[in-house]
Amino acid sequence: MGTHDTPEPVYVSLCTCPNMQTAQELAEALVSEHLAACVNILSGVVSIYRWQTEIETDNEVLLIIKTMESSVDALAARIDALHPYKVPEVISHPITAGNKNYLDWVRQCTANNH
Repeated sequence: MGTHDTPEPVYVSLCTCPNMQTAQELAEALVSEHLAACVNILSGVVSIYRWQTEIETDNEVLLIIKTMESSVDALAARIDALHPYKVPEVISHPITAGNKNYLDWVRQCTANNH
């Protein structure tokens, strides 16, 4: 990478899971496959959403996934393949600012999946 090249954007992706076991299995798969550098697992999330014609309320576990822009599609596909939900939530947002050393670490950890 040259001195004037812009580093690849780092993204944060969110995914809800039905329970801690699913969350841990997904997180471990994503990190071990270099699709994510780090996954935080937050329990105690209450989700209220419309499914088909009903309003549902569920206790869920939230994954906060750090990855690179070029990994977002592969990450979503892998979650879709492993997730028990018919339509799992996977939404991704660019990180526009942050600790440069941390963002470089995310890039380094996820570079092996290309």
